[in-house]
Amino acid sequence: MHGKRVGLYIDTKRFRCRSCTKTFYETLPDIDQNRMMTSRLSEWIGKQAIKRTFASIAEEVGIDEKSVRSVFRDYINELEKTVRFETPKWMGIDEIHLIRPRGVITNIQNNTIVELLPNRNKDTVIRYLSQLDGHKQIQYVAMDMWMPYKDAVELVLPQAKIVIDKFHVVKMANEAMEKVRKSYRETLTPKQRRGLMHDRFVMLKRESELSDKEALLLSGWLNNYPELGLAYELKEDFFNIYDAGSKDEALAKFAKWDIAVTHEVRDAFSDLIRAWRNWQPYILNYFDHPVTNAYTESLNSLIRVMNRLGRGYSFEALRAKMLFAEGAFKKQLIRPKFERRNDSPVLFSMAYSEQPYQPEPEETELNFGVDISTLISMIENEQI
Repeated sequence: MHGKRVGLYIDTKRFRCRSCTKTFYETLPDIDQNRMMTSRLSEWIGKQAIKRTFASIAEEVGIDEKSVRSVFRDYINELEKTVRFETPKWMGIDEIHLIRPRGVITNIQNNTIVELLPNRNKDTVIRYLSQLDGHKQIQYVAMDMWMPYKDAVELVLPQAKIVIDKFHVVKMANEAMEKVRKSYRETLTPKQRRGLMHDRFVMLKRESELSDKEALLLSGWLNNYPELGLAYELKEDFFNIYDAGSKDEALAKFAKWDIAVTHEVRDAFSDLIRAWRNWQPYILNYFDHPVTNAYTESLNSLIRVMNRLGRGYSFEALRAKMLFAEGAFKKQLIRPKFERRNDSPVLFSMAYSEQPYQPEPEETELNFGVDISTLISMIENEQI
């Protein structure tokens, strides 16, 4: 009341059942039957627990932190029954590291998160996909090169095209570049090693994105260390494969690139070459259907923020805070199209004619999930 903690002392009647002789108290209106608190307070705790820490709420209300967790758990269970996200037609399946790797399901078209899975196991993904309403309407699934994801999608969504996420493939070219850079550490002085580590960000940037200063800095390293120069050139050429306009052109570019990988740096690029060959049909699907998880960088930021936030929280609590953050949903209101009630000519007369009442069709609200950019902003501004 007015921001002050309030306690209610209520005298209640106690009854005894004549049949079984058990005693019970009368039911009180607006009281949470499972706890000694009002329903309004219970709901308030549930909402606040999504935005704040359990300890701060317990201190403000004057209850044990375990009680806050219990109320939060019940509140989320109720939300699970009422909040429904639309099944994405373009689905992304990726991973996020919350305590340990978890599966994350996204709506690519709307840049939203629709589910966090407790793990990345095949059975878990199959169970989730099977219970989705309208899962047969899913057209594309973008994913990383994780076999359980592929097997689950091919089993449950045979109509969907699997597209290996472009960013997961080109990331391996950067990782190969890093392997070559690190191989020089043993031959450098401590000062040179520190300089090479400090300037590594320049080597990971695209050549077209370098400033004049960065280009000059890069040329110094590449000219002095030939294998580093070769690795950088190969990294850039691999990125350029994704500029191809068709599968055939991409295959031709890869074949030419593969020949250019000399034995000096082939070990560093071996993982990338193997991945391309093992996943080639799904990688090439990108050139017919350029579906990609463009939210990758946003998701990486989210991982870092949630890891800082998540110390001491269970996965279930972190999942709830991410999926049910108030104000983070991306929604769309669908208004029904106007329909003419009667296409026949209307004859006007002075006589009173009673038309049958036809209720207006209701508007439909679609919820596409939790907007990733909004969620990150809310977390960084300590609104969650």
